[in-house]
Amino acid sequence: MMLLPGITHSIVVESNGSYIKSATFLSEKFEVGPGKIVVKTLLDIDFPKGHIGVKSFDVEVVDENGKSVPLYETYLHHWFAVKYIENITMSNYIKESHDLRNGIEFERNDGMCQGFLLPHYWGLGGESRGTSSNLPDPFAVELGNPTKLKDGFKEKWLFSIMVIDTRGAHDRKGCSECRCKLLNLPTNFYNVTMGINGQLLPRNYKGGLFCCQDNLQCKLRNDFHGPIRNLSLRYKIRWVDWDEHQVPLRFYILDSTDRVRSNGSTPIHDCQAEYTISRNHDNDFPHVKKANIPMTKGGYLIYGTAHMHTGVVNTTLYGQDGRVLCTSNPKYGTGKEAGNENGYLVGMSVCYPKPGSIKIKDGEILTLESIYENKFRTGAMGHFYIYLADQIPNKDLNI
Repeated sequence: MMLLPGITHSIVVESNGSYIKSATFLSEKFEVGPGKIVVKTLLDIDFPKGHIGVKSFDVEVVDENGKSVPLYETYLHHWFAVKYIENITMSNYIKESHDLRNGIEFERNDGMCQGFLLPHYWGLGGESRGTSSNLPDPFAVELGNPTKLKDGFKEKWLFSIMVIDTRGAHDRKGCSECRCKLLNLPTNFYNVTMGINGQLLPRNYKGGLFCCQDNLQCKLRNDFHGPIRNLSLRYKIRWVDWDEHQVPLRFYILDSTDRVRSNGSTPIHDCQAEYTISRNHDNDFPHVKKANIPMTKGGYLIYGTAHMHTGVVNTTLYGQDGRVLCTSNPKYGTGKEAGNENGYLVGMSVCYPKPGSIKIKDGEILTLESIYENKFRTGAMGHFYIYLADQIPNKDLNI
């Protein structure tokens, strides 16, 4: 391999004949203390430059010494990598003010949720260390194409993150689910907090994203004291320089809470992003959440996996004819080390169908089925990630 010196990192060219480059970066630091919730937007993160094809994007939380932080100390609820373009003439103003109202245009993924909900190109949570993001050759996510960049703008990336320091928490698992009663909420919380639909949260909102706000704190054990820590995201990106040999992919996030309706022939998506599971005391059957989601534009399935939370049994994506397109199964930890935390969801399996073997038709209605254990749970998620290709190289086609 060959090392190319960089300012804050080194670029490694893998010696496997594919000329894949890789670099590992550190995000800016964020401060956590026992029970503290951190919800941050980290602008203008380090990212490979030029016209490239990204092959993988992996993230974990590390401490000041670069040591991996286990989930039972600081729970990585989610990280999202979001693309935006920035007006070159306003770069200094945006950097100094963090004012995102002017000079920035966000560019979301290919679908499917409404507006700017679930807009990211990459993003997982506590399962990040154990979930592969690798895309098989010759497929990649095309970025930095100068012919597609708006004049006077440059392409940039940000992280949207939520981490929950559960050291000393009265209920670590409940705190990681953002259960409202386990947090020190302001007395006027329900009078001022808006939900996903722009209306005040109902009083029966038991937990989820809206109770986990920046600088709030999980209730702690009376006898617990712990140090303040400065943590970072360590992320590794692998990519190739774009050329005629690469095949571009489209990226979709499907949500099992999507309550799709239609306006004539136009589907209207209504994703909720999360949901609460009530314990069913009448039986012990698992909880099933389903959504029927039309794919306006189909393609060949190249990769599939799911972003779920602890308690998941599995999640499956079906075609309109009932065929299984992909099932993503959980991996639970059995130890103490980072990446194998006992009882935590530490990975989701990935589907890599033979290129050309699974094709989703234009207009096909897919069914997403997310299954969790029959236990009370707040902030449950059922997001399914798929990469689709418009074409397959002839050598890979099943003829």
